[in-house]
Order: sequence, then C-alpha cells, then structure tokens
Amino acid sequence: MPRAAVLTARNHPLEILDLALQPPRMGEVLVRLAASGICHSDRSLQEGTVPVELPIVLGHEGAGVVEEVGPEVPDLKPGDHVVLSWIPQCGQCYFCTMGQPELCATGWVHMIDGTLLDGTTRFSRNGQDIHQAVYCGTFSEQTVVPAMCAVKIDSDFPLQLAALIGCGVLTGVGAAMNTASISPGMSVAIVGCGGVGLNVVQGARLAGAERVIAVDRLADKLALAERFGATDLVDASGADPVAQVKDMTSGRGVDVALEVVGSADTVLAATSMTRRGGQVVLVGLPSPDVLYPLPIAGILHSAQVIQGSTYGSSDIRRDIPKLIALYQSGDLLLKELVSGVLTLDQVNDGLDALDRGDVTRSVIAY
Repeated sequence: MPRAAVLTARNHPLEILDLALQPPRMGEVLVRLAASGICHSDRSLQEGTVPVELPIVLGHEGAGVVEEVGPEVPDLKPGDHVVLSWIPQCGQCYFCTMGQPELCATGWVHMIDGTLLDGTTRFSRNGQDIHQAVYCGTFSEQTVVPAMCAVKIDSDFPLQLAALIGCGVLTGVGAAMNTASISPGMSVAIVGCGGVGLNVVQGARLAGAERVIAVDRLADKLALAERFGATDLVDASGADPVAQVKDMTSGRGVDVALEVVGSADTVLAATSMTRRGGQVVLVGLPSPDVLYPLPIAGILHSAQVIQGSTYGSSDIRRDIPKLIALYQSGDLLLKELVSGVLTLDQVNDGLDALDRGDVTRSVIAY
C-alpha cells in the first residue's frame, strides 16, 4: 500500500493517505517513484483552475524504477529506470505520424479524467476510486502508468534530476528548441522566469540566440536567468518592460518572444515587444477563462506569428535522451533548478512555496 498525497477537496491541503494499488493491466507498468518535482500545474489542479475529478493523487513530474509489467509491454522490464511523461505518445495516430506526438490522439482522451487509458483507476481507498493526475500521480511512493508514458534511461543517471526532465525541462527547453523558430544570431525575450521560464532561457541559449533577454518582476529570478544563459535582464516591476526590450533592440523588438506566465497582460506584453514578422510563443498555462486581448489589426499588418506550445512540442523518445546527453556534456543545467529536496510529508510546504515565488523546483525524494 503506497503512501500518497491526495487532493480530497479544492483549495484544501493534500492529505497523506495509504492507498491500495492494483497491479498493471495490459500496456501498463507499475513504477516505484524515486523523485517527483512539484510544478505550478499541481497548484492549478489543487485550486480548480484546471478541473479534475476528486479525490486525486497529484504530481506529474517523476522518475523511478519499474517494479511490475503488464501484458503486451515488450520494451520495459522490472528494474528499468524510467522518466515519466504526462502525455502518452502512441506513435501510430495521425498526430504522432505527422510529427506532433505531443498532441497524440490516444493520450489526450482521458487527460483530465484522472484515469488511465482504459478509463479506469488503479488507486483506491476503502473501496472508493482515487484518480491520478494526467496519467501519472507522482505524489505517491508507487504508481501505475501507461507504458507509453515511461521512457527508459540509463540506470546510472540520477533519478532526482531525471524527474525534472519529465515536465519542466521538456516544456521549457522544448518550447525554445522545438516550437520556436530560433536561429543563431537572433534576439529572444522570455517573459516569466520561474521553473519553466528558466528552461526556456537555456533552450534559447542552446538554440543559438545571440541575445537572450529575461523579463521578470523578481530580482532573484532574473539573477538565476543570467546563470542559465540570459544576456540581458529586464526588471518588469519598474519601468515598462516593452519599452526596455525595444530600447535593447534598436526600437524593433525581438525576433522571438516566449510568454511563460499565462496571463492576458503578459501575453500582450510579449506580443508588443516582438518585431514585425516576429514570432510569439505561448508557453504559460492560463486558467480556462482567460481571454487574450490581442490587437488583431496590429498582428495582421505586422505579420507576426502567434504559436501555442504544448509540452514543448516534444517527442519524448527523441527528446528525453537528447536532454540527458546535453546534461552529461555540461550544456544543460539541471542541479541548479533544484531549490530544495522534501519528503512526501512536506508536499504542502512545497506547494505553498510556489505562491511565494521563492523556488524554482522543489523535489520530493522517496
């Protein structure tokens, strides 16, 4: 019976409960978690910004060791170390074959249902079904996930760092390297430098941007952004950030702006600081009722491209090994993302820290 952090009511602290866990069924694996990152999306689920079925085991950024394998899982076995992905990628549907596996038709069917791919749950307590967040439920000592959510990695790679790759790193680095059209020599602005934003910063650096302009209201976030590769810093708490970015780019604006907050104001700012013919990439998760007041005539006449980015446009079987290789070569920062290591019993402290804005990533170590 694994211990897990369960959301039983919206806007309430998570409860640490002992749960029953059924064995994996066809196409599934049981994973003993070694680590789970605490992501702002977990807070969004807790607050009801993203509606989910309750009760539910939160957590979607994890890594661990396969303990049991269900039928028809040919490529994983007990003892394999894996990174978990919260978007299953089947490799066979229209989107996967068109090079957009992050939009996998199979994976999106039960994305917010809190079930596995067959529409049922594996967690329960006293006969009541317990849901799990986006196929993962990594705030638990053990979890059962679709095998297509688990990507095998070398057993000598640190699992606490591997956990971060499963969401924040793939989303941020991928937005810059996969979604955005960044070429060497370009100027890039990143609006919002939290955990995902810092990964966008290093993704822009890795893509070859000449100027990487970090925009945030918090001085400590800007200092971290510089460490991750920002060449210029814009304090948005004072003077108009759009004017500051334009001053840095001869009045034109940047070639590419990536918005990593998810508010109407920051999207408008990102659009306004992008040059004519430039690209705006939307990365931040908004609440469902947020409408973006975009100046349509201005976009039309400026020929700007506005592009959404889901999960960093990532192909998990291509990009997870690529990111691990970049870390091993010293080109990708992972240790620097970790603000602190917590126990499962401290999960609510980790969620509260997100509101204060004083962490990049808290990691639960099991």
